[in-house]
Amino acid sequence: MGRAALLLLLLLLLPLAVAVGGPEVHSLRGSWRLRSGNGSVSLRAEVPGCVHTALLSQGLIQDPYYRFNDVMYRWISLDNWTYSRTFKTPFDIRKWQKVNLVFEGVDTVAQILLNNVTLGRTDNMFNRYSFDISSVIQEVNCVEVRFLSAVSYAAEQSRCHKAHSIPPACPPPVQKGECHVNFIRKEQCSFSWDWGPSFPTQGIWKDVRIEAYNHYHLIYFSTTPLFVKSAQQWCLEVESIFDVVSSKPIAGLVTVNIPKLQTQQTFSVKLQPGEGSIVLLVNINKSAALEAWWPNGHGKQTGYNMTTTFMMEAGCQIEKFSKVYFRTVELIQEPIPGSPGLSFYFRINGRPIFIKGSNWIPADSFQDRVTSDKLRLLLKSAADANMNALRVWGGGVYEQDEFYNICDEIGIMIWQDFMFACALYPTNQNFLESVRAEVSHQVRRLKSHPSIILWSGNNENEAAIASNWFSIPYPDIGVYIKDYVTLYVKNIREIVLSEDKSRPFVTSSPTNGLESVKEGWLSRDPYDTHYGDTHFYDYGNDCWNWTMYPKTRFASEYGFQSWPSFSTIEKVSSPEDWSYTSNFSLHRQHHEGGNIQMLQEIGRHFKLPQSPDPVKQFKDMIYLTQVMQAQCIKTETEFYRFSQSEIINGEGHTMGALYWQLNDIWQAPSWASLEYGGKWKLLHYFAQNFFAPLLPVAYEDKGMLHIYGVSDLHEDRKVTLRVTGHAWSSLEPVCTLAKEGVTVKAQSAVPIYKESICDLLGRCRNCTRESCVITFCLVGEDGLQSPRNHYFLSSLKDAVGLEKTQLSASVSQQDDIYIFVLQTTAIAPFVTLDVGSIKGRFSDNGFLMTEKQKTVVFYPWEPTSVEELESSLILTSLLDVV
Repeated sequence: MGRAALLLLLLLLLPLAVAVGGPEVHSLRGSWRLRSGNGSVSLRAEVPGCVHTALLSQGLIQDPYYRFNDVMYRWISLDNWTYSRTFKTPFDIRKWQKVNLVFEGVDTVAQILLNNVTLGRTDNMFNRYSFDISSVIQEVNCVEVRFLSAVSYAAEQSRCHKAHSIPPACPPPVQKGECHVNFIRKEQCSFSWDWGPSFPTQGIWKDVRIEAYNHYHLIYFSTTPLFVKSAQQWCLEVESIFDVVSSKPIAGLVTVNIPKLQTQQTFSVKLQPGEGSIVLLVNINKSAALEAWWPNGHGKQTGYNMTTTFMMEAGCQIEKFSKVYFRTVELIQEPIPGSPGLSFYFRINGRPIFIKGSNWIPADSFQDRVTSDKLRLLLKSAADANMNALRVWGGGVYEQDEFYNICDEIGIMIWQDFMFACALYPTNQNFLESVRAEVSHQVRRLKSHPSIILWSGNNENEAAIASNWFSIPYPDIGVYIKDYVTLYVKNIREIVLSEDKSRPFVTSSPTNGLESVKEGWLSRDPYDTHYGDTHFYDYGNDCWNWTMYPKTRFASEYGFQSWPSFSTIEKVSSPEDWSYTSNFSLHRQHHEGGNIQMLQEIGRHFKLPQSPDPVKQFKDMIYLTQVMQAQCIKTETEFYRFSQSEIINGEGHTMGALYWQLNDIWQAPSWASLEYGGKWKLLHYFAQNFFAPLLPVAYEDKGMLHIYGVSDLHEDRKVTLRVTGHAWSSLEPVCTLAKEGVTVKAQSAVPIYKESICDLLGRCRNCTRESCVITFCLVGEDGLQSPRNHYFLSSLKDAVGLEKTQLSASVSQQDDIYIFVLQTTAIAPFVTLDVGSIKGRFSDNGFLMTEKQKTVVFYPWEPTSVEELESSLILTSLLDVV
């Protein structure tokens, strides 16, 4: 009899020990007491939670987002608050070798006490803290979490840092924020950002619990798929990290079972005393029909249920249920014929994928308000707009487990930044130790998610040094370069590579990738279009002019601002605020000159609103900012998409477009396409089209109109290109052209049509640039059809023949959806349906209406009715702006 079989027999003779051997876990979520520093404010508070939401739920403050409350409530984050609660120990303490008090997340600087004994201190929002309370726990206990103001702590850390200054000291005044956020390991945007308020929260923001165990305890569990090319076989690396209490090693068996893949393997293991890990390599049965995980639009997101059973000789059994996915990811940086530099694109399961999506910021200043329903709504909206990726930006938080679970489920790839943004950081020993623990914890927590395809060290900090944002004198720059390499390369990168060999790592965004590495981790120009990724913002030029955009390898940030809908702003403002130049409108704009920049962009192509009614003028401005934002980002994204297959003057092969930004943290002007609460701006409706799997894109160059066929489809397709000319003055087309037998190449962008604008206008009953507009679409077999795209031949403020239209709509219900049938009496640009605060989205919006009738579907997110929709509906088109 082999040793493993003998051990199995012994274990089977221990049924009672197996049944009682598992850990005892007792949650401390729920109702706690909360008091201010001097005890003058005392209230009940929910955990997980924070001070602001506790005060709000007890009616002690108004909505923190209302009007100017972000500044009015500054006192909350300057105070030192204490959370406390008593609890009875729900088990016999004597039966357990070790009892821990575990905090999944403490925000941020606190002293933790149990029964008046200090267990330890916390100083990192992104760490998990576990305190051994075996010798302190009693039958009845009092736990206290004494917070120190994050603002005071950051200021104190900065004061104590004598070596050299660590810029920036404070945010720009327009942000109305707090200083020295780079000295505290906390959500960086909680001290304010150029799209968000300053609410430096305090609180127990994640789960807190008691864990009691004997012998050994599982702390982390992760699975990593690997494809062995030589054997043409999938393997699964299963890693388990244990705390072993016993003074001697513990032997036992681990069985991994994936029934759907006819895969089961048993391993003999030995756990050493203390904290340690075991890594098992499971070979997946070759004869099983394994389906890989694919991004949205490229295939299914198949996952497999797996059970891992630990049966140890000490007599306690642990069963771990998990979902496992199989996919490979490579970041390809290699020479491109005809171009200096290197490529920068992702291959998933061996297939190059054009990355389409946006950038994710925290969905609320108060994380306890970010429910899984809210996450699902926002992420589903990304997938519904044909996105396949999001970048979790480095100034927010590592998102909650549910965020990544949903991304796994719906095929949204994640570019995951570490939480460092737009700043330099200290590298003293305490700071580095805290960061090392943070990185190790987050990688272990997240690495099983197939959705995460890249780790990135920081947001824009390579660029900050290379472009010298902080005006550091040249002789001193070496110190900051050394700090940079110490933090991101020698610490963060080192830990990531040791914890997770299955995904690529880049030190920053933007970066030149391998070229940055070659140049000592800091490139001379991180914005170089021939390498890596770029961030690009330009509010001074004409955003309809594609030649202003960089023909980059990968556009990971770009954007333009707009205002959210009136229904969204109305909730946090009063009637005196409803003007574009009100104190409220200025207060809410955290980007220097942002409101004026939007006006200038609008003024290039549209007539500015002149209504004598100030509220009507404000609503018109909101509408035009959304139209302008949508049209600008459409132009830029289409440029990136049609650049994917060509090299021109050494530039091109663009393989990613992630616009800034997907979502909002509050109700304010920003770069977002989803408003706070999830309502789709016009940009998000446009994204649904400009990210479509099949799309014709037009641009003009030297008097020629070029149309490209852009495809994410996996096969070449034969299609017909239909180009239609419309006079602004008529609903009847003035000319049509159908080009049949056009081949749109798989996963490419190819030129499919070219004509001089002069010839086109002549062919279309003597159209002029000002009197006509072009629309075009691709139609194939089996119902294959692209969205209908448009190309404006002039600014709409110069359009000739546009008439004010009578728009009307009838609404009817069909099962769970609502059908809106629109009628128009004239061509109408940017037709927008708005149902105010009724939650849901339309199938299309902000469109160019060139036919008398159009049907639009409304998908409600909560129950509504025909009557409610009819009474809330506001129809707007460009000529309603006066």
